[in-house]
Amino acid sequence: MVQTQRRVVITGMGVVCPLGQTLHDMWQALLDGKSGVAPITLFDPGQLETKIASEVKNWDPLAYMDRKEARRMDRFAQFAVSASLLAARDASLNISNGRADQVGVIIGNCIGGLTTLTDQFRVLTERGPSRISPFLAPMMTSDAGAGQVSIMLGAKGPNFCASSACSSGSDAVGEASEIVRRGDAVAMVAGGAEAAIAAIAFAAFNSAGALSTRNDAPQQASRPFDAARDGFIIGEGGAALILEEMEHALSRGARIYAEVAGYGASADAHHITQPSSDGEGAIRAMQRALNSAQMKPSDIDYINAHGTSTPINDKAETVAIKSLFGEYAYKVQISSTKSVMGHLLGAAGAIESIVCAMTITHGVIPPTINLTNPDPECDLDYVPNKPREAIVNAALSNSFGFGGHNSALVLRRFVEDDRNR
Repeated sequence: MVQTQRRVVITGMGVVCPLGQTLHDMWQALLDGKSGVAPITLFDPGQLETKIASEVKNWDPLAYMDRKEARRMDRFAQFAVSASLLAARDASLNISNGRADQVGVIIGNCIGGLTTLTDQFRVLTERGPSRISPFLAPMMTSDAGAGQVSIMLGAKGPNFCASSACSSGSDAVGEASEIVRRGDAVAMVAGGAEAAIAAIAFAAFNSAGALSTRNDAPQQASRPFDAARDGFIIGEGGAALILEEMEHALSRGARIYAEVAGYGASADAHHITQPSSDGEGAIRAMQRALNSAQMKPSDIDYINAHGTSTPINDKAETVAIKSLFGEYAYKVQISSTKSVMGHLLGAAGAIESIVCAMTITHGVIPPTINLTNPDPECDLDYVPNKPREAIVNAALSNSFGFGGHNSALVLRRFVEDDRNR
């Protein structure tokens, strides 16, 4: 007897990002095309080539935790906890009802507790090893976000960090959905968090030639698919989604934003920083997500592109979409919300999954801002500069990362009376 596969729905979402610290503020800023990029304030950029970033403004962790807890978390873990608390509240999810072992946590992260590590290196060199914080070890690890979220929420189910560079947040959502789908949890807190606005990170990405140096025009610096693009903008923040088994969500009367219908991942096996020019790995990730959802390319109404604003990535992603979608590539609507909020690295895929769910819910596609001089080799419909009203029944979210990581998610409108889909 073939068992009907469980369906996975989104019942709560929370964000702390450069565009705001509520779901509403983030969404409104996206639709307004209000860039979160500005001169760096978290450290002195000194002689760095890039002096701009997309920072979380007016951050106060004490709005979400007590002072003692905040001191024992790196900034990225604070973002992870705050976004997860907001998502759980949004979902009205009571974890401490005897089923705590059926609720798990996966938080994606790329770089770990870099701000804490930077500070403690300074302590090491200036004051010696005996003055290093006893909390450095747990604070600097990439899994600190997932661990702290489980502690704060009391979630005792599967718990780990997805770390696949800029695919981390997307892989966290995808793997969490698979855990629910196979019945190993009734709900998962899935998301991503990053806080890498530190001198060493900027020096590293500048050395790799990956960042924009448009310091004199910060809000115009992130310009995916534009001919004048010159690199991405580092952002920071946290995003979390509550993924539930459909019947569990319906039994408690939960609001459902959308359904996580498919997930696919692949590797380029090509180059440590550059995607393959033919987009072969991206194609396989998107195809696997569509196969998982039992959908075809023409079923997709909107693609939230990885769209980093780097010369190579945007072209390769365009090639991949054309190859997989064929002539329909010129009809599907695409946008890069990194044009507005910057690149949140390990949190990017999670927050862009939320964008897809909001697009399905509200019937508006956020724009790709700063697309004023389109690259002739990037000739698809990227919803330039202004939001667009549209019926979106299914959305595809792409995430690609250093190391050749590719992941894709398919979200679709939830249809309650189609329980056997």
